[in-house]
Amino acid sequence: MKPDKTAVTFTAYQKLLIALLALLQFTVVLDFMVLSPLGDILMKSLDMTPSRFGMVVSSYAFSAGASGLLAAGFADKFDRKKLLLFFYTGFIIGTLCCGLANSYWMLLGARIFTGLFGGVIGAISLAVVTDVFEINQRGRVMGVVQMGFAASQVLGIPVGLYFANKWGWHAPFIMIVFLAIVIGLTVFLRMQPVTTHIGLQKDTNPFLHLWHAIANRKYQTGFLATAFLSIGGFMMMPFGSAYLINNIGISQAQLPTVFLCSGLASIIIMPMIGKLSDRYDKFKLFAAGSALAVVMILIYTQLPRVPLWEVVVLNMIMFIGIMGRIIPSTALTTAIPEMIDRGAFMSVNSSLQQMAGGIAALCAGLIVTQPHKHGPLQHYDVLGYVVCIAIVLCLYMVYRVSVMIKNKPTAPPAVQQAESLNEALS
Repeated sequence: MKPDKTAVTFTAYQKLLIALLALLQFTVVLDFMVLSPLGDILMKSLDMTPSRFGMVVSSYAFSAGASGLLAAGFADKFDRKKLLLFFYTGFIIGTLCCGLANSYWMLLGARIFTGLFGGVIGAISLAVVTDVFEINQRGRVMGVVQMGFAASQVLGIPVGLYFANKWGWHAPFIMIVFLAIVIGLTVFLRMQPVTTHIGLQKDTNPFLHLWHAIANRKYQTGFLATAFLSIGGFMMMPFGSAYLINNIGISQAQLPTVFLCSGLASIIIMPMIGKLSDRYDKFKLFAAGSALAVVMILIYTQLPRVPLWEVVVLNMIMFIGIMGRIIPSTALTTAIPEMIDRGAFMSVNSSLQQMAGGIAALCAGLIVTQPHKHGPLQHYDVLGYVVCIAIVLCLYMVYRVSVMIKNKPTAPPAVQQAESLNEALS
């Protein structure tokens, strides 16, 4: 692979914007991720069955998917900063309701409400990234923004568990609320409006705008790539802790060590992958990450009982493969839509991502079984095979996206905007 020598440096404001988007991602991801380690406490505190807990987890994904579709038609008609603040405010209110819930039904309702707002934030953030940063900057931007996932494991989950053990399961949600308020105020005070796309709009009807985004065949390729990427990523997640405890023999006290080390590895690796994604062919980097992920998943899902250090090392290598897929594929996907459709495209894309993740989690529950509460999970290796098939299908879809982007005419951003504006006015 020949390196790209045209990488562009960031301005001071762009660096600030990257930090704000990464912090937004951190709080949204942490709000979703913290439920998994709190599962045992929640089921005992609120007298929930495993199926009810599964409904609490998946309800967020499905409500986030629904809100993404509903918001798609309006996503390109407003200042992206105002949209970001609107949905982030709703996310804060929903998370606060989670922290104040005292029954299963209250928590379920709060998770649905939080998903309606939180599920759109990632799409708006990607639209902002695409508007503000050039294609040969986005790999590095994604490398930092996606660190929210790793940071939630390194900082969020251990701290959340500590708060839960000390002050109860409500405490982690309250912690997220206070942090999110500070981040939201900083966005309000320091982020500049993002409005270039507004003058390019041709569809006065938001639902017509949504339909045009969904019906675009080029966009459909990107949607399918994202769906398969999500299926491959979400299927193993819900049963990760149960597999480590019941099959590998890791204790509950050792779980934070696994999360911590995997998260640290991701924090170190993701900026490196982001830089590589800007210097080398993104699809080739994605293919390399996919190959590593397939090999590690096949090994990981068929492990016998092994020492903790071996589990940690295998997890770290597997995360390198997973991150080697997410960053270049996301950078490629954001290059698909034209400026006038970016908000709608990102919203639909995010919606499909959430729904695919929820469906993947439900399908995983149909594949994996457990004979009794403390018994080992069965058919986890079959789940690994299914995930590998999804990765291969995703590889083909991302290849099509890559070819599409390479064949896309290139022009300076100012020229592209002028041409789009002229087309909109004609």
